[in-house]
Amino acid sequence: MWDDDDVTLLNVPGWGNSGAQHWHGRWEVTYPLARRVAQRDWLYPARDEWVAGVAAAVAEIPGKLVIAAHSLGCHTAVAWLLQASLPEQRKVRGMLLVAPPAIPLTDERARASGELPEGAPLPDFAGFDALPLQRLPVPAILVASRDDPFCEFAEAERMAGIWGAQFVDAGRAGHMGSHAGLGSWPAGQSLLQRLILG
Repeated sequence: MWDDDDVTLLNVPGWGNSGAQHWHGRWEVTYPLARRVAQRDWLYPARDEWVAGVAAAVAEIPGKLVIAAHSLGCHTAVAWLLQASLPEQRKVRGMLLVAPPAIPLTDERARASGELPEGAPLPDFAGFDALPLQRLPVPAILVASRDDPFCEFAEAERMAGIWGAQFVDAGRAGHMGSHAGLGSWPAGQSLLQRLILG
C-alpha cells in the first residue's frame, strides 16, 4: 500500500545506460522505492523520445519523487521538467544532476574522453543541441567533477547558475559513472537525502 509520505527515487541514466558498477544500480538495490527510466535506444538518443521516457516513468509514480540524473540524463530530466505541467512539477521534491555534459556534444569532446571507440561514429544526439536557459522550478543540486572529459568545470558551474541549482564540487572524479570507482557514492546519497527531506 502506498503511503503519502513515501518518496520514489527515479534514476535517469545517460548515454549507454548505467551499468552494474554505477551508483544508479547500487542505489536501486538499497533504496526500496527506486525506479529507472526506460529508453528504447540507449546508444542513439533522440531528445523528444528520451523526454517522453521520463514522462512515462513519472506518470507511473503515484506520489512524490526525487530525480537522480547522470550525464545526458541530466539534460533529459531538465527538458522534461521545463515542459511538464504544474501538477507534474509539484510531484518532484528535487533533482540531483550529476556530471551533465556540455551542450552541444561534439565529436572532439567524446573522442578525448576515451569513452568512444576509435573510428566509431558519434551519435548525433538529435535535439540535444541547446542548453535550456530557464531557472528550474524545483530544488536542484548539480554535482561536477574537475576532470570530467565531457564538460569543463567552469561550464558546469555556469549551468548550475542558469538553472538555479546548488553547485557541488566533486573534486577529480572523471565523468562520475561506472568507471569512476564511486561505489555506492555515500556523498551522493547524502545529497539525495537532503532533497528527499526537503
